[in-house]
Amino acid sequence: MDETAKIHPLIIDQAYMTFLFPWSFLEKKRKHITEHLLKNDFTFFTLDQKDLQDAFYGNNIQVKHEELDQYFLPYIERKLFPHRTTQNGFLRFSKRVNEKFTLLVHDSKFPFIVNSIDVILCPFGIGFITIRTEMDKSNEQLSGLLDFMNHFRVLEPKLDEEKGATIQQKEQVFQTTNEFVFDYLCPEIKSFIIHDEKRSGYFGSLPFFEDERMLSSGFLIANGEHPISVDHLYRMGQLNGKNPDGQSFMSSTNLEYMERYVQKHVHDRWAPDSYTVTSEHTQITVSLNSPEQLITPISQFMGTHHYNLMLHYFYKIMLFRLSFEYSEIQWEQDEDYVEELIELISKFSSRYYFGEVSARTEGKELSHNYREIFQLDNLYEEVKQTLNELYRAQENQANKRHNMLLFMLTVFTVISGIYGMNLVIEDWKGKTDWSKVPGYSFFEWISLITAVVGISLSIILMASTGGKGIWKKIRKWKRDQYK
Repeated sequence: MDETAKIHPLIIDQAYMTFLFPWSFLEKKRKHITEHLLKNDFTFFTLDQKDLQDAFYGNNIQVKHEELDQYFLPYIERKLFPHRTTQNGFLRFSKRVNEKFTLLVHDSKFPFIVNSIDVILCPFGIGFITIRTEMDKSNEQLSGLLDFMNHFRVLEPKLDEEKGATIQQKEQVFQTTNEFVFDYLCPEIKSFIIHDEKRSGYFGSLPFFEDERMLSSGFLIANGEHPISVDHLYRMGQLNGKNPDGQSFMSSTNLEYMERYVQKHVHDRWAPDSYTVTSEHTQITVSLNSPEQLITPISQFMGTHHYNLMLHYFYKIMLFRLSFEYSEIQWEQDEDYVEELIELISKFSSRYYFGEVSARTEGKELSHNYREIFQLDNLYEEVKQTLNELYRAQENQANKRHNMLLFMLTVFTVISGIYGMNLVIEDWKGKTDWSKVPGYSFFEWISLITAVVGISLSIILMASTGGKGIWKKIRKWKRDQYK
């Protein structure tokens, strides 16, 4: 490796890592999921429960609810922290774990603690599982820590460099993170996760979920022996830990490239002592300050910054979802779903997607970074274009139906006008004698056909309209139309 881009040592004394896993559920089962979680020792999180401020984040870490309340704009705060489980928004259910585990990979061990887990039911059938972990040792090399985060976030390893990691607790061994999360930490929601790969309307699993990996975040406290350098920040953003041989790894040898990467992805407001790196799959804050000086920053990492990151990750998932559902539409078969997709896009844009979410300067700066790194503005423009195309397609289909109906009405109007608006034949008065029909004249046949066809079309039109309305209600009930 080029000497100008070599890996410098960095010793980490303390580290807190959070992993965010998105999943999909049926909206009609929201109430059932809520009841099931409460029965299984999960606590519904509200800001008025002051006893929860230090319940889930680790020893001596407190997240002040007043700061959560003041950090976000009022219309965002109401949706992030609803007071009742029956309200729309982000329903958070938390459970304390406080158990020790060990991740084994590359012939090395990484002991860690799972402090707590959250299950968050978001709008539109999207959910999150939040896993809060803590490094259970000191004086760990940055390479070992990044290697842990890189392997733990992979639910089902498929690539060779991802395989080989196991999670152990005494005699119990979990072969994958997926097994660890859904068979041990959070089996309560396993039955509610939608696994169907084939789309059904705009429901289904998350086929757009990137590589089946969790979004990770971390707060690292270095021991101060080494300064924070460009290669440290680059490796954090890329989660470059160790290669399959167990050696420290960096995915670039070009120092100028790494400097450009850092310039784009690093928030350096508190430099040179603290930096925050944000990438598509992680956000890591690293600091040289003492733990006593970092009480408030750690609290913000667990609280306000976590919610800010989660909200923008929700935006990203929803925008991906909308683009995916549009690409999957088969216009000849999915005509009914076009209206629902239009409604879904409109509700998401008007109720939840906002450019500004925080009143704080740092919150605005981080929000700007999220929007840029997650490419939210570009995705939103695509969705807006999708909405316009859906409207045009809907208008074209409506115009075709109206033109056909107008054509039929015009034909009957013309024929009725020829007959002076009177299509009645004398044989039809009183008791109709159908035996005389074969002897009708040409114009009487026209009258008969026009009357029969007109009455039949009217009946078919009313039956079709009524049937379609009933079918839409049934389908919306089955698929649980979004609120």
